[in-house]
Amino acid sequence: MQSWLYYLGHWGVSLFLFLFTRFKIKGKQNVPKNGGVLICANHLGTIDPPVVGVSLGRITIFMAKEELFRSRFSGYFISRFGAFPVHRGQLDRQALRQAEKVLSENKALVMFPEGTRSGGQLQSGFMGAALIAERAGVPVVPIGLIGTERIKGWKWMLHRPRIIVNIGLPFRLSLDSNKTRRAGLEENTNVIMEHIARLLPEEYRGLYRE
Repeated sequence: MQSWLYYLGHWGVSLFLFLFTRFKIKGKQNVPKNGGVLICANHLGTIDPPVVGVSLGRITIFMAKEELFRSRFSGYFISRFGAFPVHRGQLDRQALRQAEKVLSENKALVMFPEGTRSGGQLQSGFMGAALIAERAGVPVVPIGLIGTERIKGWKWMLHRPRIIVNIGLPFRLSLDSNKTRRAGLEENTNVIMEHIARLLPEEYRGLYRE
């Protein structure tokens, strides 16, 4: 059962986007209505998690960097909005178990494989998303976010920037028994990032431009 803050937050974000941006969702029908699913998106700005959350049409849980939970105040609200912490740059077994629990409960788990904001150029992904998708055996839904990097400061409100959430078709990762575990994870991480890149304009694709 989600906190009332979760639903209030979704309503507030939706209203905010409607009033101050030209917000568009493409491919919403590609999100499975039931069952565990891993949502993987590029990361442009601080507003990305709530933007993705209001775009899917189902309850979403986020894996968020541990630093956001260090303050009791921010940690309280972030957790009520459906997030749990992960220590970046290391194998966080507790976060891995939590992610698998979320997916086993048939919920949608959202991850940003780049691990940090990219500044508009898609960067290489960390292997955590591929590891979780493989272990949980769930489909991956890629998302290309466009325009959220413009939401910073306050002057952007004068221009109502265009924000697009481009949702791709779900896919499943395959396992190659001829590869080492690490090589297989690296390959599947690239598969995820390439699916995201295809949903972005050329100028956003960064390392995956070709």
